[in-house]
Amino acid sequence: MCLFIPCPAPMQMSQKPKISGTYFDQPVKELESYCLPPNQSLDQYQSGSDDGSNGVQQSVHNPDQYCTLDSSSGMQNSSSTASFSPDGSPVSQQNYSYPSNLHHSPEYTCGSPISGSCVIDNENALGHMIRQLETAMLGSDLDNFDLHSIAASGRATEVSTEAERWKYMMEMIARGDLKELLCACAKAIENKDMYVADCLITQLHQMVSVSGEPIQRLGAYMVEGLVARLASSGSSIYKALRCKEPASVELLSYMHILYEICPYFKFGYMSANGAIAEAMKEESRVHIIDFQIAQGSQWLTLIHALASRPGGPPSIRITGIDDPTSSFARGGGLEIVGQRLRKLAESCKVPFEFHAAAISGTEVQLENLRIQPDEAIAVNFAMMLHHMPDESVGTENHRDRLLRLVKSLSPKVVTLVEQEANTNTAPFLPRFMETMGHYLAIFESIDVSLPREHKERIKTEQHCLAREIVNIIACEGPERVERHELLGKWRSRFIMAGFTPSPLSSFVNNTIKTLLQSYCDKYTLEERDDVLYLGWMNRAIVESCAWRC
Repeated sequence: MCLFIPCPAPMQMSQKPKISGTYFDQPVKELESYCLPPNQSLDQYQSGSDDGSNGVQQSVHNPDQYCTLDSSSGMQNSSSTASFSPDGSPVSQQNYSYPSNLHHSPEYTCGSPISGSCVIDNENALGHMIRQLETAMLGSDLDNFDLHSIAASGRATEVSTEAERWKYMMEMIARGDLKELLCACAKAIENKDMYVADCLITQLHQMVSVSGEPIQRLGAYMVEGLVARLASSGSSIYKALRCKEPASVELLSYMHILYEICPYFKFGYMSANGAIAEAMKEESRVHIIDFQIAQGSQWLTLIHALASRPGGPPSIRITGIDDPTSSFARGGGLEIVGQRLRKLAESCKVPFEFHAAAISGTEVQLENLRIQPDEAIAVNFAMMLHHMPDESVGTENHRDRLLRLVKSLSPKVVTLVEQEANTNTAPFLPRFMETMGHYLAIFESIDVSLPREHKERIKTEQHCLAREIVNIIACEGPERVERHELLGKWRSRFIMAGFTPSPLSSFVNNTIKTLLQSYCDKYTLEERDDVLYLGWMNRAIVESCAWRC
């Protein structure tokens, strides 16, 4: 649903959104089918009082539609936005009083999802609304302002500056460019312009949709991040999101859907396995250290490949490192991964041993790895190192510490798979822009695989991608754990630790090309400076490379 609501009254520059402990129930029973189930939703933005008496009834566009960012409702002096439920999740926005001459009208509605940007059904009503807002802010003499001549003559005043800013914002809203409004809102928050930020958030709520076009779906989660940042509640929301995951079986199924519909993970696993197989082709004892083993799925194909090696398979020992909190998705500890891999190895007649290290990467020390003499070591960093804090976060630079630790093992090969994005040390606004570009490409690639109204797609994006987006936008310091770096920075870190690049074989490249034939032709594969880049159209999304001592 999409309501056009007048912007609230100005906030003081020092004013922060008020956080309430009340959870507002949705006043419209039919909206239960719209809203994400409580144990699965990211955040629910709802309106009205506990009994629904102050809620504005909203029309149902599609009974199967989901929403995470519901437009706030209310009348003069009514509640509208950022209250939080006891578990820390946002329910509505913030409390404001509207100017006495501004009124909500059910005429300002439009269906959702919408094509492109939000379309106001009645353009005359939009123009009238903008005029009302201008008059409320600047008085009835707005037409007498000649902003350009005032600025040129050097007679700019606080009134004219405010008028120019206000007119620019109204023109931007009228254009309905969602990207432009998202960036403008982020800039307002960076500049601590709370009034403009809240006004734009109110408008953005009406334009985003988790079942809309890729930019609308991404926008829904970016707005959640902006609201959380504005309320200085990024940490609370991020922790709440982790607590609101679905049952482990469901989460695993969503992860599997993402694995199947997009080649990003398969690309990373296949390229890393190819590099390891190439480095270990003459070795009889192989020790693989996986710093984020997750389900252990990456090693199924490698065990099969080594089992058919000419001359017989080597003995394989895998050390699986994983934060204990990741056991939720598995439905148990690392012993589940060990049993799965051991069963496969037995069927392939491959000597196998599994060592579980249920610790965070920041806690890994040499003794946790149980290195044995006369074994060839391969180390795998797949989508893991960007979670390690570096020198920009605190005095303990675990990113470089782990690389130095691995170098001391003298491994035959080290594989790196990471997202090609710059969200680590970039200031907030550039980081926001980078996040938009990077994740928009991912959402667009998902769009060609599953229908927009597909419920499993909605949940997959919500549980596998939205948390990352909210964390990047809303959190700072140690609480911001999604800290991606571009390949150039990773290269510097590896070289500084004493590694040299190890080119991937042509066999690996050809295998990846064959993989991509079963996907949309908009995926791109590029090899540059011993690195493979998998992209969507003209944007690199994931990189894979190998290193040796």
